[in-house]
Amino acid sequence: MNKKLKKYLIVAAVIIVILALVFLLLPSSKKSTISLSTAKVEIGNITTAVTATGTVEPITLVEVGTQVSGVISKIYVDYNSEVKAGQVLAELDKRLLSSELENANATLQSRQVELDLQEKNYNRQKGLWEKQAISKVDWENAETTYKTAQLAVTSSKAAVLKAQTNLGYATITSTIDGVVVSRAVEEGQTVAASFSTPTLFTIANDLTKMRVIANVDEADIGGVKEGQRVTFTVDAFPEDEFNGKVVQVRLEATTTSNVVTYEVVIDAPNPDLKLKPGLTANVNIYTLEENDVLVIPTKAMRFNPDPEILKQIEGLQIEQSQQAPDPNNKLKRTIWIKSGNTLSPKSVTLGANDGVHIAVTAGLNGGEEVVTGIVQQSNGNEPPAESSNGESSPFMPQRPGGNNKKK
Repeated sequence: MNKKLKKYLIVAAVIIVILALVFLLLPSSKKSTISLSTAKVEIGNITTAVTATGTVEPITLVEVGTQVSGVISKIYVDYNSEVKAGQVLAELDKRLLSSELENANATLQSRQVELDLQEKNYNRQKGLWEKQAISKVDWENAETTYKTAQLAVTSSKAAVLKAQTNLGYATITSTIDGVVVSRAVEEGQTVAASFSTPTLFTIANDLTKMRVIANVDEADIGGVKEGQRVTFTVDAFPEDEFNGKVVQVRLEATTTSNVVTYEVVIDAPNPDLKLKPGLTANVNIYTLEENDVLVIPTKAMRFNPDPEILKQIEGLQIEQSQQAPDPNNKLKRTIWIKSGNTLSPKSVTLGANDGVHIAVTAGLNGGEEVVTGIVQQSNGNEPPAESSNGESSPFMPQRPGGNNKKK
């Protein structure tokens, strides 16, 4: 009994192997179907944008410094202090500057006394010279001494004015209304103005009016113009989108690591004071905007029907184009419309293109179906493959006889 069972099992195993080989070696009976991929003509928007990064800055930023050296004796403002034009921000130690002014005044008084003396001597010598009572040399000496005394007084007056001005510079005042953005000194610190004016405070005029300085790549700068709409985001408020517009495209190029960029100034209103100086902005500059226009997919412009493939679609009728397209007119193109089971060409006038959709200015009506490609799908589980020009891709399932070469 065991031998018979063993024999039956062997026979069953052989039959299973044979059936598996037959299943694998016989050609598949799967068939493929071909259909047209279409899209409706709709009203939409055509938009293209240039992306860039930039820095948020106040429109007016003034650096307040001092033209005299000295020690900071008093500071009256701090970071974020609101100031008015003419308001005192800080004071330098005035003792040395006051002594210089006193010395200049003393020198002026001394030279003024000398001038009075020489003026009297000049008038006396002048009367004697008119009477020919003195020699010409004595007269010329008196005249020269008098003029020298006049020049000395003028020089002393200039020295007094300089000393007064320097004493005035010891009081640091704001030149504009605004907010103190930075403070670079502390009380007791010595500032030296020997070679350049040191910056003590930086004041922003109005933080409700900001700007973004964006660095735009040379490949994109050609489409950027004044007045274009801008949106941007900052990392501090990732959920908020801020609006602005281009107010200036600067001609100076900046080269960094062989990358050429141009600065674009963007006006950015900041009524709620969310934007802060120094924030990095991710900018979108809209170089093209057309709203509420008829649009179709750009794939429809590349569709070229292949009669050999389309005749496999049951019931499809193809109308022939009555007019050949003008190759010199890039705005006039022929697209294919599917109405029921009829495929017909139409000449259309194109407009703006954003890479995905293209505007149609004439030749089409809303709701019409344009053909964008051919979908070839197996009856099995393979996903459909689309060809926009009506030709089969080498990666698509081939139709029966599709690999046969024409002689």
